[in-house]
Amino acid sequence: MPDKKMNWKYIGTGLAIFIILIFLPQFLPRFYIYLSALILITGLLATSLNLVLGFGGMYQFHHAVFYGIGAYAFALTLTKTSLSPWIALLAAPAIAGLLGLIMGFICVRLSKLYFGMLQLSLGSLVWALVFRWYSFTGGDDGIHGISLPDIISSTTGSYYFTLIVTAVCLVLMYLIVNSPFGRTFQGIRDNPERTEAVGVNVRLHQLIGLMIAGAFAGIAGSLFVAVEGSVFPDLLFWTFSLELIIMCLLGGWFTFFGPMLGGAIIVMLRTFVGIYTEYWTLILGIVLMMLILFLPEGVLGYLKEKFKMHDKTVAI
Repeated sequence: MPDKKMNWKYIGTGLAIFIILIFLPQFLPRFYIYLSALILITGLLATSLNLVLGFGGMYQFHHAVFYGIGAYAFALTLTKTSLSPWIALLAAPAIAGLLGLIMGFICVRLSKLYFGMLQLSLGSLVWALVFRWYSFTGGDDGIHGISLPDIISSTTGSYYFTLIVTAVCLVLMYLIVNSPFGRTFQGIRDNPERTEAVGVNVRLHQLIGLMIAGAFAGIAGSLFVAVEGSVFPDLLFWTFSLELIIMCLLGGWFTFFGPMLGGAIIVMLRTFVGIYTEYWTLILGIVLMMLILFLPEGVLGYLKEKFKMHDKTVAI
């Protein structure tokens, strides 16, 4: 019963935040509307990582590669073909999900740290390909000045588009996490040997999970292009993947909405700290150190445990 109450609290809180976000552009200047869209995109990306990291127990060390590939798939479909932008939007999760399946098929035979290191190596190869293929991807220059549909070409239009897509994706991921597949996936995280012993195909579930996470990361990548109007190889670089892991840990990697909170905190810190200092990586390292020492379960994880303890005290 407490779990159901907690779920309804999450749903109610999510709806309240969504309503607030709908009216946000009416009160904020243009820069903060753009920043809010960037927070939504990053939060969606971090949540997609947490599907396999927090709920699947898989060491996904290079999740940014799926984000970047989704962004490039969307941008290249718009610039290299005459297809509709909405078809290009579907190409992003399709290509990113396919890449997740291919990389997963290679890596899933390994576990824990070995899985993560091999996945990091393969992701770096994809980044190198994008970085060097000037005739197709633009190389280190990236792709700029991408023509977008009028409905999402403005700052406000791209914000609302990002908000709607992000909300739909979060609902879908929430349903997946709480589905029989999601429960089995979490069982694999907790004890893969016992789960396999009862007849569950562990590798197949892990492959599906990696493909789903990659597809949602690809959607986040396409949203980035819709907001920025450009794409560049840094989106695929491994250091950004490290930031995503910190977002999950900061917000609470065993909670669903934790990565959204962690993403919001990191994006705002990176934006406003960058105004006053160039040493963003130093600040990020300090955040990680404080997190490990004082909030190992993340902000939402800590609050969740605290309220559970409070409920037990009241019940007694």
